[in-house]
Amino acid sequence: QVQLVESGGGSVQPGEALTLSCKGSGITLGQYAVGWFRQAPGKEREGISCLSIKDDYTYYTDSVKGRFTISRVPRTNTVYLQMSDVRLEDTAIYYCNALKDGNTYWGQGTQVTISS
Repeated sequence: QVQLVESGGGSVQPGEALTLSCKGSGITLGQYAVGWFRQAPGKEREGISCLSIKDDYTYYTDSVKGRFTISRVPRTNTVYLQMSDVRLEDTAIYYCNALKDGNTYWGQGTQVTISS
């Protein structure tokens, strides 16, 4: 059974940093394209970052470019999203995703709240 479990969410102030983790079980994340999505209250889920299977391509949506970094550690089967200089508008539920050959898997999400 494939599971993606996100962790690391919480409540921080604007300008601070936060690192989200997504650990896979029943799946080898190093063999998948991985990504982070988020869904803010009243808004649709949006893709904010992705990493290709070979780690040779990364994507960031404009609103997080230069502030967020996606990475993975195959040894621990974990994908990370390093968030820095967070803003109020980064408040959302963050989901990790793994995709390969049309098969896609989602985690349950972790809440990130930015408030002053």
